[in-house]
Amino acid sequence: MPNKKPKRDFRWSMYPKLHDDVSRLLGKDNLDFQFHTIDDSKGCTEEYETNIMGRFICRNNSCSSSGWSSKKIAIIIRMYPGAKYNARVYHQRCKRCNALSRPFLDTSYAERVVYRLKKWRGVQMDVPHYSGENKGRPHNSDLCEGCKDGRCSAFGSLWL
Repeated sequence: MPNKKPKRDFRWSMYPKLHDDVSRLLGKDNLDFQFHTIDDSKGCTEEYETNIMGRFICRNNSCSSSGWSSKKIAIIIRMYPGAKYNARVYHQRCKRCNALSRPFLDTSYAERVVYRLKKWRGVQMDVPHYSGENKGRPHNSDLCEGCKDGRCSAFGSLWL
């Protein structure tokens, strides 16, 4: 029987290339974590759902969308034994053509991951001010893959 490679889920991505940003921020408190490339909730010791911000560009060449920004991108941050972590970032769909799009992330990714890891390690911090109000544009759960997966905290607390 041939070995079958697990089917790739294109509804979310991980961003190991952003680990340097996370590591630099963690270093300010003498914390050191490694990026865990295997995204599996079974082996994690902590898990937290929150949101970050970023920009999407529709990859459908026949679509007229110029892209969109979002202040409610669903993310799951996980901590694993041995000072390892990862973060699953959910994609969103284009409202014009329904094509999936992977986000380009801003600094909120590293800030949010670091905040959660520090909290799990017992570092005392003030809750940061969050200025990401989505004025006039409600979260569209039909286009959010995090909502479809039951993992979007778009209507809950972002930092606590």
